[in-house]
Amino acid sequence: MRRSAVTRPVANGRLSRAALGAAAAALVATVSACATTAPPGSVAVAGAPSGGGKVIQVVAAENFWGSIATQLGGAHAHVTSIITNPDTDPHSYEPTAADARTATTAQYAIVNGIGYDAWADKLLATNPGSGRSELKVGDLVGVQPGGNPHRWYSPTDVHQVIERITADYKRLDPADAAYFDRQKQTFVTQDLARYDQLIADIKAAYAGTPIGASESIVTPLAEGLGLKMMTPESFLDAMSEGTDPTAADKATIDQQLRTRQIKVYVYNSQNSTPDVVAQVKLARSEGIPVAIVTETLAPAGDTFEQWQTAQLQGIEQALHQATGK
Repeated sequence: MRRSAVTRPVANGRLSRAALGAAAAALVATVSACATTAPPGSVAVAGAPSGGGKVIQVVAAENFWGSIATQLGGAHAHVTSIITNPDTDPHSYEPTAADARTATTAQYAIVNGIGYDAWADKLLATNPGSGRSELKVGDLVGVQPGGNPHRWYSPTDVHQVIERITADYKRLDPADAAYFDRQKQTFVTQDLARYDQLIADIKAAYAGTPIGASESIVTPLAEGLGLKMMTPESFLDAMSEGTDPTAADKATIDQQLRTRQIKVYVYNSQNSTPDVVAQVKLARSEGIPVAIVTETLAPAGDTFEQWQTAQLQGIEQALHQATGK
């Protein structure tokens, strides 16, 4: 998603591409290497640490994947997320010198892919022989560039990523494999329990309910919840990519709202363009409940499951208000 300059400030102190390359080259760390074979979706370069008591150095391009990686890694992974500020646009972020240092010393990198964080690919490409293993979520879940990049809003994809990160941790630190299995078991059965239950409950009670949305970030979640997305895909994509929606799409959405063809309107509060603000205002004036989601963890200190659970509760409440179920 690209945010407009008026609504989303861009962080200062960025490096030029040339400076970034120079900084990364100067900071490349020597990592003890041995050949590795990665499962599909992970690109293993080399360098799997072995032996008990290891701490895998991990870099995640965004904190939604970083939060999951942190909880799965526990005491045997140190995870640094690059995008942590809700005011930062992950799509157009420019890495800093500190980011270059983090990337060059990481043994494992997690990026979203699908064109969402192309800057991360460039950052990691500055030291391809570092001995680092890499997970590209888009490759793992089979979504190609041009597809919807917001995979952390797909419950199915989230669980697929959990399985792969655990497998990669065990490959990088085989002596602690049993520990990583326990971490995953706790995370899936306890920490994610409310998240998974809400998804199942919403799908059971409201499957097929028509909804509208401000951008394509909502689409994978709507699919996971069994809700019917009524907003034209061309509008959702335009808003996510920061391009102007067509007059025809805006007219269609206005008509849907005025005739209450949708039951709930879901919008990303971190991308409030004038068109979105107008739609939210119209939805509320027509008595259509509005639910809010965000691009990244908000507040930034929440875990993935705290953040997602709060949003799912908001959507469930809106659906209940709209349908009486």
